[in-house]
Amino acid sequence: MQQLLLPTDFSENAWNATKYALRFFEKKKVTFHFLHIDISLPSVKEEDLHVAGFSIKKEIPKHLKDQMEQWIQRIKSNYPNENHSFEYLISQTTFISGIRDYILKKDIDFIIMGTKGASGVKEMTLGSKTGAVITRVKCSILVIPEEASFKYPINIGFPTDFNMSYKQKVIDTLYEVTKMFQSSIKVLRVAQTQKPLDNFQNTKREELKERLSDIPLSFHVIEDPNLDNALQSFVTTMQIDMVAMIAKNLNFFQRILFKPQVAKISYHVQIPFLVLHE
Repeated sequence: MQQLLLPTDFSENAWNATKYALRFFEKKKVTFHFLHIDISLPSVKEEDLHVAGFSIKKEIPKHLKDQMEQWIQRIKSNYPNENHSFEYLISQTTFISGIRDYILKKDIDFIIMGTKGASGVKEMTLGSKTGAVITRVKCSILVIPEEASFKYPINIGFPTDFNMSYKQKVIDTLYEVTKMFQSSIKVLRVAQTQKPLDNFQNTKREELKERLSDIPLSFHVIEDPNLDNALQSFVTTMQIDMVAMIAKNLNFFQRILFKPQVAKISYHVQIPFLVLHE
């Protein structure tokens, strides 16, 4: 049985991610773990208390316990499913530490998080918490934007520049998702210049083709100096339902996900991202 972690702040974005996850894993036997991290701290700095030989752990507020119980009941009422079981925890710690500790303790396979996206050019595309998890926690994560609604991911876009080795965990995760929905993978290379693939890139392209040979696979190239425009065009033209990316390729990865919102670019707030960690 898979173990799935959904950090929640009880917001509508978190509920949208929860709805998506419940539908995405509808036919799988999974345990959903809901984690709320209460980052409220005592007025005295904790490090000062530790130095003095003290430790403070505040009691979990009743309203948070009530919110979590109502959250679980809302799920059971709206999405009854014998395949699904639920666990939850309210923890007082820092956000990333809380996520990391829970993953290790519960042997989490997957994280699912919602994100609100940017509301202005000075903000990042992804919410700060989701962005921090993607870049600082080594666990595959399914990012559900605020305007995404569940649909079978028949076409999965996989942007890559073929400048890396594809580790077995990445291949296994792609296989798992595609087999769940009989999906196809459409590999995209955005060529910002007309420079052809070098020997290393050609080798990795053939390696990817061979290792994903059991999956409907196609390769595509878009020549465009603007990565955002290229990906938006690809998503629209190829009817992409989900974008899968490898987190290791941070430069390429951050150019797609962590850029200010641009007019006419909608994939940031509509298309789920499957971020693959090695």
